[in-house]
Amino acid sequence: MTAWVRGHVQGVGFRWWTRSRALALGLTGSAANLRDGRVEVVAEGSDEACRALLAALRSGETPGRVDTVVERWSEPRGGTAGFVER
Repeated sequence: MTAWVRGHVQGVGFRWWTRSRALALGLTGSAANLRDGRVEVVAEGSDEACRALLAALRSGETPGRVDTVVERWSEPRGGTAGFVER
């Protein structure tokens, strides 16, 4: 699952928060700042865990402010270990 998060999400601990939630859910992947101010979240794991992370991103309990989250679902590529901030 790839999610693009728009709002005030850079420089507020959002990637760290996302990493913490993803690791607690057993997901692998990354959270990266994009040049346009969004954060791109790439998560691999069970469908249930990915949906739980997506719900957390939309929960209103994140650092900063999330205005919109757009997601795309695809087959896992594998080859990732852990969850990193980029």
